[in-house]
Amino acid sequence: MNTGKKRRQAVVEKKDCVACGCCVKVCPKEAITVIGGLFAQVDTDRCVGCGKCAKECPASVIEMREVTA
Repeated sequence: MNTGKKRRQAVVEKKDCVACGCCVKVCPKEAITVIGGLFAQVDTDRCVGCGKCAKECPASVIEMREVTA
């Protein structure tokens, strides 16, 4: 449901992700999984926009973006 409110959400640049799992370990809502050992994927329904994953990512491929909820 689109409420028109803005919120932060993690977005992974999949082609540059090294699938190390660092983001998975620090996510307090278990919103990130590594798919097939290739890249991390964010569950947008679980992501609360805390930014811990982006800070922890050694490849700097996760950024926090404003999205409409």
